[in-house]
Amino acid sequence: MVKIRKIAAAAVSIILGASLFACGNEDKGSGTGHMFDVPLLGNPESLDPQFADDPSSNTVIKNLYSGLMEIDSSGNVVCRNAESYNVSQDGMVYTFKLRDDNFWFFDENDDDVITEDEYFPVTAQDYAFALRRVLDPAMKSPYAEDFSCIMGAYEVMHKLEPVSFAEIYAPDDRTLQIVLNEPNAEFLSVMATAGAFPCNEEFFNSTKGRYGLDDRSVMSNGAFFVRQWFYDPYGSNNILYMKRNDANWSETFDIMPSFLSFTIEESEEDIKAEFKDDNIECFTAMSSSGYNPGKYVIEGIPANTLGLVFSPDSKYFANENLRKALALAIDRESLSAELEGGLQTAGGIIPPAVMLHGRSYRELVSDAFTAYSPEEAVECFNAAKAELNTENFGEVKILVNAETVNSAYLHIVTRSWQELFGFYIGIEDVSAEEFDRRISEGDFTIALYPLRSRLAMGVSFFREIEKLPFMAAAVPEEGFSGGLTGCSTVTELVSAYTSAERAVIDSYWFVPVFYKDSCLIASSDNEDIMYDPFTGAVDYRLALNYD
Repeated sequence: MVKIRKIAAAAVSIILGASLFACGNEDKGSGTGHMFDVPLLGNPESLDPQFADDPSSNTVIKNLYSGLMEIDSSGNVVCRNAESYNVSQDGMVYTFKLRDDNFWFFDENDDDVITEDEYFPVTAQDYAFALRRVLDPAMKSPYAEDFSCIMGAYEVMHKLEPVSFAEIYAPDDRTLQIVLNEPNAEFLSVMATAGAFPCNEEFFNSTKGRYGLDDRSVMSNGAFFVRQWFYDPYGSNNILYMKRNDANWSETFDIMPSFLSFTIEESEEDIKAEFKDDNIECFTAMSSSGYNPGKYVIEGIPANTLGLVFSPDSKYFANENLRKALALAIDRESLSAELEGGLQTAGGIIPPAVMLHGRSYRELVSDAFTAYSPEEAVECFNAAKAELNTENFGEVKILVNAETVNSAYLHIVTRSWQELFGFYIGIEDVSAEEFDRRISEGDFTIALYPLRSRLAMGVSFFREIEKLPFMAAAVPEEGFSGGLTGCSTVTELVSAYTSAERAVIDSYWFVPVFYKDSCLIASSDNEDIMYDPFTGAVDYRLALNYD
C-alpha cells in the first residue's frame, strides 16, 4: 500500500513517500543510485541562476547549484552552505560564515571523472559577485526587486551608482556581509532563492557571454553537474543529462540518485503521453484529474488563488456596489462541500502554501474577510441598479481558463447569484492561450483570474497584483511592497500582510473564490521527490526509487 508522507512545508516542497520493497541500483532495497528519467516542459531558457525564471530552468538550476540558506522540510529557513549566520541588533546587517566543504566542479577534460584539479572551494566572493549581478540593471534579473532591500540597491538598480556601491562585502573567503536599508523579516527566505546561488567571476568571464547557455558554460556547486545538453527545436530526442557531483557528496549533503536524465518535451500533452508509457517517472501539473491515487503517488499543494476580477472599462462593473453584491453573495461554506479535484474555497489573497517560520500563513490569519450576507448583498445590488439607473446589466460571461479549473464549480456560484438577484451570468471556457491573450488585451468583463507568485512569499503575490492593469484601482499610490518588506518581526509581517489583504478585498476588484493545488504526480515506486509549486522546480537530490 502506498503511503504519502506529507511535510509541513507545503509552501515550498512536498515529499512523496512510498512504503514499498524493491531493488535500487546501487544498494538493493535502499532506493539509492537510481537514474531518474524525468521531463522538462520546454528547453531551459538559461542555467544562469541570477537570470532564469522558467520552470524548466529552475528545475535544472535547483539540482545544479546550492546556496547559503535553504528551506527545510518544516518550512523553516536553515543553513545549507552557511556554517552559521548572525543578524545585528538593529536587524540590518547579516553576516554569513561559509562551510569549508562546498566545492565548484567543472569537468575540464569531459571524462566524467572528478579529479582534484577540477574542483575548488566556493568562496564568499562568489556569493558577493552573484548578488551584485542580480542588482545590475543590465542583467534585468527577475530577482532584482527581491534584493532591493540591500543598502545601495536603489542607486545601482536606477543606474545612479556602479554595482560596487551596494553594501555587499566579502572580507575573507569564508565571510559574507550584507547591509540592508531597513530590517526585513523575510530576508533569509530571499537568501534561500536561486538568485542568491553563487557565481564564480573568473568562470563567468571565461564563458564570454554564454554563461548558462550550454553544457560547457555552467559549473556546479550542487548535487549534480550537467554532462550533456542537446536541444534541436526542429528535431526530437532532446535531452539534458546530469550526473551526481561526487565532489559535494558527503555525510552532511546526501545525493541519492546517480543520474538525472531529462527529456525535453514541447507540451504537457507530450509529457503525459510519456508518463502513460512509463518512459518518465513523475511530472507536475495544475490538475491530477484522470490519475488514480491508488495507482500513482499524487500530492497537491494549494499555491494558487483564483479570484473574480472585473474590467475597469465596464460600464456596470466599475460600480463598487455591484462588485460588492457579488462578493457578499458567495456562500463559501456551502460551496466547500461541493469541491474536489484540488480545490478549496478561498477568502484571502495569500494561499495556504505560503509559510512563515514553519507554519502556513493561513493558519496564522483567518481568510474570513468577506462574510456571506445575502441581505446586504441584495441591498448593494439594488443600490447599484439605482446608481446606474438600470434594471438590466446585459449579457455577461465570466472568462475561465479551462485548463485551470472545472467551471462546473463556478456554476454553483453563478446559480446562487441568479436565485438571489434574478441576474444570470454565464461562463465562457477558453484555452490557456486565449485566456492569457484576452486578459492582456483587456477583452473581458469578468474573469476567474489565477493569482500566482514566483516565490513562496506573500509579498510576491502583492507585487503580482501591482503589475495587473485591471487592479490599479485596488493598489494604493505608494504600492504594497514597501510596507511589506520593512517589517522587522514575523508579528509585524503578519499584521502587514493582513492589512494588505483587507485593502485588496475591500476594494472588490479581486474577489477570492478558490485556492487551487499545483500537483506532483509520480509512479508509486518513487519517494522523496521535492517540488516547489512557486518556481516550478523539482529537486531530485534526496529522491529514491524502488523499481
